[in-house]
Amino acid sequence: MEDFARAVEDGLKLSKRLVLPGGLPPPRPPAGMERGPDAAAALLLPAAPMAYAVVSDPGAVDTPDVPSYQPYVYGRLDPPALIPLQMKEIDLAVDCALDTAAVTLRARWWLHCITRSRECDVRLVVPMGEQGSILGAEVTVGRMSYNTQVTEVEDQTMENTMKGILKPHMFCLTIPQVEGGADIVATVRWSQKLHYDNGRFTVDIPFRFPYYVNPLPKVFMKREKIQLTVNSGFSKEVLLQGTSHSLKEKARQGDKLSFLHEAVVENWSNKDFTFSYSVYSGDLSGGIHVQPSTSQDYDDRDTFSIFILPGSGNRKVFKKAVVFVVDTSGSMKGKPLENVKNAVSTALSELVQGDYFNIITFNEELHSFSSCLEKVNEKAIASANDWMNANFVAEGGTDIMHPLNEAMALLSSAHDALPQIFLMTDGSVDDEHDICQTVKNELLSRGSKSPRISTFGLGLYCNHYFLRMVASIGKGHFDAALETGSIESRILKWFRKASNTIVANISIDATGHLNDFEVDSEYIPDISTQCPLCISGKYQGKFPETVVATGYLADMTEISIELKVQHITDMPLDNIFAAQQIALLTAKAWLSADKQLERKVIKLSIENSVLSEYTSMVVLQTNLDAAQKVKQKPKGRTGANEPLRFQLHGLKLGFGDKAATRENLLTAFGDEKPLEMLKIFKKAGGCCSRVADCLCCMCCIKACNRMNDQCAILLAQVCAALSCLGCYECCAEVCCGGSES
Repeated sequence: MEDFARAVEDGLKLSKRLVLPGGLPPPRPPAGMERGPDAAAALLLPAAPMAYAVVSDPGAVDTPDVPSYQPYVYGRLDPPALIPLQMKEIDLAVDCALDTAAVTLRARWWLHCITRSRECDVRLVVPMGEQGSILGAEVTVGRMSYNTQVTEVEDQTMENTMKGILKPHMFCLTIPQVEGGADIVATVRWSQKLHYDNGRFTVDIPFRFPYYVNPLPKVFMKREKIQLTVNSGFSKEVLLQGTSHSLKEKARQGDKLSFLHEAVVENWSNKDFTFSYSVYSGDLSGGIHVQPSTSQDYDDRDTFSIFILPGSGNRKVFKKAVVFVVDTSGSMKGKPLENVKNAVSTALSELVQGDYFNIITFNEELHSFSSCLEKVNEKAIASANDWMNANFVAEGGTDIMHPLNEAMALLSSAHDALPQIFLMTDGSVDDEHDICQTVKNELLSRGSKSPRISTFGLGLYCNHYFLRMVASIGKGHFDAALETGSIESRILKWFRKASNTIVANISIDATGHLNDFEVDSEYIPDISTQCPLCISGKYQGKFPETVVATGYLADMTEISIELKVQHITDMPLDNIFAAQQIALLTAKAWLSADKQLERKVIKLSIENSVLSEYTSMVVLQTNLDAAQKVKQKPKGRTGANEPLRFQLHGLKLGFGDKAATRENLLTAFGDEKPLEMLKIFKKAGGCCSRVADCLCCMCCIKACNRMNDQCAILLAQVCAALSCLGCYECCAEVCCGGSES
C-alpha cells in the first residue's frame, strides 16, 4: 500500500496544475486539518469508494474544457500517478438480514483532470466491511459498459487479465482508455457480516471521502442518498441503538424497518456509515427459517437456517482449559510473531481464576510452557509472559500434527472445565488430510468431553480450507488475518468468540420429523456470548411448527430452547448464506477430493455471483451500440461483436503453498513489501526507463555475486548510460553498491 499511497501523492501534486471553471483552483484541505505524517498517509489510502485517473503522461493533465495553459511537462511517469477523481453523486443501499448485510453502491465520477483530446485508464477501488465478499460490478462510460460475471474457471493463459483486488477486502477494477471529461457511472454490490457485540448488531461501511473528491459547489450539486432496511428474522421488537448519519424512519412492520437519508450536501461524508440495532431478547431465543427451493437452485432440497441469540441475560460462561498452539517457524519472523505474542498475552490477561492454560510453540520441534495445565493466577500469567518473550523465536520448519496431539493429551486431564485448543499458523503442510482424520477420530472417541479446536491462519501461504475444516470438525471457530496490521485485533476477536461459551453440545430434534437433514458445517458449534449461532443447511420433508434445541449450561444442567419454524418469502436465505456455504463446501471438497461437491460449489457460486476456488470472475467489455446491432441480427450471428473478456486475478485464497512453507519464505500478506534487494534497481529503473532491461541483467550479476568479462562490459555500459542521462545517484547505487566513489 505504500506504493499506492505514493502514486496518489504524485497524483495530487499533478492536480495542482488544474484550473477549474471560473478560474478556481482544486479544493483545498479544510481549516484545522491535521498535517502530521500519519494523518497525511491516511488521506492517501481509500477509506470510501474511489476512482483514480491512471496518469503515465503528465502532459495529458489539464481541465477537459478550458485549457489552463500550464507549461508542458516532458517525460513519462513509471509507475503512473493516481489522481483522485471528483465525485458527482453517491447512492448507498444496505439490506440487513440475520447476521449479513447486502450492500449496493452507485456512484458517478467525472474525469476532471484529463483534457478531452486525451485518454487514460481509470481505476475504481471499493473498500468493503467485515468479511466483505464482492458480488458484482457494472460500470458505464459513454457507450461502453463493463460488467463482472462469475463463470467456471477460465483458461489460465487468457491474454486479457487485470488485478481484481488492491488489498484484502478492497475490490479493484481498471477501466481502460477513458476520454477526458467523461462520466464514470459504477454500481458495485457486495455482502459483509454484521458485527455483534453485547447484544447489538452493527453494520459498518467505509464511507470517509477525502476533501479532494469534492467538486466545487458552483460547478456541481452534490446529491447523497442512503437507504437502509432491517429484517431481523425474529418476531420481536427491534431497538435502534445509533447511527452515524441522519436517517428518517420510513416504515416499520413488526421486525422489518426501513430508513432513508437524501440530501444535497456541501461536502461528501467524512465518516464511515454505521448503524446499530438490537433485537429484544431477555434470554436465549431463536428461530428456524425455511424456504422452498427454486428451479434454479443447485440443490433440489429446501433451505433452512437456525439462528439463536445469546440474549442479554447473565448466563454463566464455562470455565476454560485453554492451550495456545503457536507456529514459531522461520516464516513467522518479525511483525507476525510479535503481533501473535501480544495477542496471546492479552488473551491470557482475560482468563479468570478457575481457568487453566498452557502454551505450546512449534516449528520442527515442540516447546511447552509447562508439562501440565496451569491454574490461572497473577504469578502464572507473569511467568507465561516471560516464557513467551524468551521462546517466541522464529526459526525452523512447520509440523502441525505433533503439537496438536500434545495439546489434546494435555487437555485429557481437564475434567471440570471446557477444553479448548487455539491453533495459529502461517504454513501449509503435507499431512493436512491425515491431521483432519486423526483429529476427527480423537474427538469422536472422547465424545462430549472432546476439546474444541479453533484455528487461525496468518497470510496467504497457509491452507485456509484445511484450517476451516479442522475448526468445523472441532466445533470451534476459524478466522484469518490477511494483513499484518490486523493480526492482533482479529486474534483477540476470534479468541473471545470461542472462549465465552454459555451453551455446549447442542443438538436439534428436527431429524425425527424429516426425510433428510444436512447442516453445512460438520457439527453444530457451541453458543457464545460474543456471537449468535447461525447455521444453514438443506432438508427434505416437513418441519413441525416448533423444534427444540437442547444443550448444556456451565453448571452441566440441560437447557431446552424452543425454536419457532417460520416459512419466509421476503428473505433470500441462499444469498445470505452463499459465502458461508461455499467456504464450508469447498473445505469438504478439498478433504474428500469429491468432484460432485466441487460441481455443487461451482453451481452455488455462479447462481449467487460469489466467487469460489473453482470459478473465475471475468469482466465483459461491451460496446452498447454494437450490442444493439447484434440484437437486430438473426440468432447465432454475433462474430466480432462478442464482448471482450478480462479475467480478474488476486481474488482467491488458494489451498496454501507447501513449497513456500518448506522454503520458510516470510509470511505472505496482501500488504507485503517488495524484497529489499530490489529497491535500488526499482529506483534506477524509475529514473531511467531506457536502461530498465540492462538493470534486470544487473540483478542477476548482483545475485550470483561474481562477474565474468561479459558482465564487466555490461556493468561499464550501464554506468555510462546512467551517467549520460544525468542519473548520477542511480549510477552510484548500481555501479558502486551505494558507496561514495
